[in-house]
Amino acid sequence: MPVVVALKSLAIWAGILMLAVLNGTLRETILIPQLGTVTSFMLSGVLLSALIFVIAYISLPWLGARRSAEFLGIGLGWFALTIVFEFSFGLAQGKSWQTLLEAYMFKGGNIWPVVLIVTALAPWLAAKFRGWG
Repeated sequence: MPVVVALKSLAIWAGILMLAVLNGTLRETILIPQLGTVTSFMLSGVLLSALIFVIAYISLPWLGARRSAEFLGIGLGWFALTIVFEFSFGLAQGKSWQTLLEAYMFKGGNIWPVVLIVTALAPWLAAKFRGWG
């Protein structure tokens, strides 16, 4: 993958990260008090997944990637960056490994593993929707 595509992919992921933080803030401050934990986590996960796909779809022309392997590489890069960020940030906050791993267990409406799968596949799926790759 060309360096320019990798740097653009990183910039897009940073934007996705900001959207994820805003999504979490929305969930914690508005959705949970109004809808409860289970519904809020599910709605938040679906919303974030949709946002990630839309960002991937909109950003593809700017990225300059054109092959399926590149789209998969970008998605796997986003996936890896997200995992590294989640665990690094959580550990820096003093959270235990057990607490961090609970997000991957589909407890209490949390569909975080689905969001990660969408993150990994979003560029490739968006390319397919565009008729590319």
